[in-house]
Parts: sequence; structure tokens; C-alpha cells
Amino acid sequence: MLELQQLSKTYATGDTALRDVSFVVPRGQVVGLIGPSGAGKSTLIRCINRLVDPSGGRILLGDIDLAQVGRAELRRQRRRIGMIFQEYALVERLTVMENVLSGRLGYVPFWRSFTRRFPGRDIENAYRLLDRVGLLEHADKRADALSGGQRQRVGIARALAQEPALLLVDEPTASLDPKTSRQIMRLIIEVCDERDLPAIVNIHDVPLAQQFMHRIVGLRAGEVVFDGAPTALDETVLGDIYGAEDWTAMRREHEADRDAEEDTSRRLAEVAR
Repeated sequence: MLELQQLSKTYATGDTALRDVSFVVPRGQVVGLIGPSGAGKSTLIRCINRLVDPSGGRILLGDIDLAQVGRAELRRQRRRIGMIFQEYALVERLTVMENVLSGRLGYVPFWRSFTRRFPGRDIENAYRLLDRVGLLEHADKRADALSGGQRQRVGIARALAQEPALLLVDEPTASLDPKTSRQIMRLIIEVCDERDLPAIVNIHDVPLAQQFMHRIVGLRAGEVVFDGAPTALDETVLGDIYGAEDWTAMRREHEADRDAEEDTSRRLAEVAR
């Protein structure tokens, strides 16, 4: 379980990115984090894994306050946090298998990591994870030979290889087409359900969040302005989160994208006849 208590972040410039953010993510729940650009979504994720040091508050992962641990303990605690990135963060020249095994680097001695010699248990588990994400037959391919959706699947397998207690997911579908985006979100939800993993997903696509997330937290100007079920995200709430004018523009953009996808599907169906 993850619990945030009055988490705040103010930069040296005086800009406040987070203001007293508090919420709990129980085991197995996937929380979608939405809000306009500059709302503090990425800062929140970076504070949780301490890529950015918070100015105040507590970050409780189980009974450990991540906001208070020192550098050596932080390295150990980060092994408990799986990260899935927008741009995949794979080593392009390495194979798919090697990229998945990199999720174990925090658990092996330096000499093993330097020579990429991993224990048999880790290798067996990596094969199981690749099978789970549908990439077993691509284990020996270089990462740069994969499509965007396949690369994100490698990123998911790598995060799971850490055997994490928490998943942090930063814009996992921003570079993907709508169909692949739904497949990736479905996979994230499934693996969290299977492993009883709590997760926070920073997501820009509101309809996708409404379709897949268990719960939505809306940020605006660094503050939580909504925390509830996806079904509660009506036009009024979304206007409060994004601002009425910006939400209207976003809704029209989503509708145009949906119409374009439906038109493409219709044309492909006609060609296949």
C-alpha cells in the first residue's frame, strides 16, 4: 500500500508544484492521475521515487517513509518501485531479454551486472515475464527492432522483473496509436490484478483513463481537486480539473481522433471484403 500525507514540493525559484497532496493507494488498485500540463502530475511521480526531493510530507510505502530515507537505503527502496516510461527507456543495442534482466540490476553484485551474468532464477523469471507480455519469441531481438507497442511491453516486463511493491507509470500510451494504447492499458491493469500491485498512472488521455482506471485523482495547480470513481468524471468535474475552455478543446480533439479511428476501421473492413 502507498500512502501520501500532505506531500508538497516548492522549487528554489519559489514555484510550488505540489500542495498538501494526500491519498492512499491500496494493494491491487490502479489510480489514474489526470490534469492539465503543469498540474504537478510528473512531479508527484518523481517525488514518490525520490528523483525529486519533496519539500514536506510523507511517502509511506508499507511502513517505510521514502521521504526520510538516506541515500543507501533509498537505493534499496527503489528496487521496490517499478517504473514504466513514456519513451520506454530501453537500451536499444541490447536484446529484449537483456533489457528485461536490467530490472534485476539492483539485486545482483556489481561484477554480475557489469558482465551481465544473472542467476538462473532471474533468467527463468524473465522468460516467464516475456511470455506473459506476449514477446517470448522476440527474446533475442535487439530492442531497436521492435514496434512502439512491443517496446512498451518490454518496459512492463522489466518493471515486473524487479518484483516491485508499487508501479509508477508515466504516460505509457502517449507515443502509441489508439488500438495499441488500449492493449497496453489492458495489460497494465491485468498484471496489477494478478500481482495485487498498487499503481499510479500519469495519463493524458481522459477517455482511456475512464475506460481502464479503477480510480481517478485529478490535479490542478498542484492540488487534488478530484478523487473518485471514473464514472463520476462528468463535464462539470472535468471543467474544474482542466478549465472549461481547455476541456472543451480536449473533448473535441478526442472526438475527432475517435471519428478518424472509426473511419480507418471502416475503410480497412471494406478493403478486406
